Amino acid sequence: MQSPQALTPVAEYFKVLSEVSRLTVLSSLTSGAKNVTEIIAITGLGQANVSKHLKVLLQAGIVTRTPQGGNVFYQIADPIAFELCELVCDRLSIRLDEQAKQIAALQSLRERTSYSNRV
Repeated sequence: MQSPQALTPVAEYFKVLSEVSRLTVLSSLTSGAKNVTEIIAITGLGQANVSKHLKVLLQAGIVTRTPQGGNVFYQIADPIAFELCELVCDRLSIRLDEQAKQIAALQSLRERTSYSNRV
């Protein structure tokens, strides 16, 4: 078992990835480096919001920042974030499929039960 001290950085990493707007900003960078204006256009988020989330992502080492002329471009530094998101999305998809099957089975049972009660 890992000590709480060893697990704290793991929890902090997941905390960075736990914000929807931050994931939206990250998602906007999947096709390559972008400046804040481009990220705003893709995400629809406000400038202050994008800047705040980029700062958190930068501090966590998930993105890097590269000044070019009068612009600053952000890009993914740690692609494992996308792999984690894909794993979670795949698992959620499986779970939702299982729940849909259970709901369909319950609805079928309810329909059979209500038919039996009418007969």
